[in-house]
Amino acid sequence: MILATTTVENFDHWLTIFSTTSAVKRKQHGSKGATVFRDPREADRVWVLFDWDDKGWANFVADPEVPPMMKAAGHKTKAQAAPFAVHYNS
Repeated sequence: MILATTTVENFDHWLTIFSTTSAVKRKQHGSKGATVFRDPREADRVWVLFDWDDKGWANFVADPEVPPMMKAAGHKTKAQAAPFAVHYNS
């Protein structure tokens, strides 16, 4: 699993690209799905929980077709994986 965050110009437009063109590209790099959250304090921030491994994420962000896709989707900032802090079993 990868937790990522980004800011977007227009959520509805971003979601359209995220759920179509970007979904096809993510699948090519091994993503098994994604859950999208809106930040309650920042209207332009989204959080995404990807069912993806680190290698797939790294290959996706290194793909030369991804930056233009993100620009077309209206990303204000580069999407980035949230850094891992700690895991608890309960």
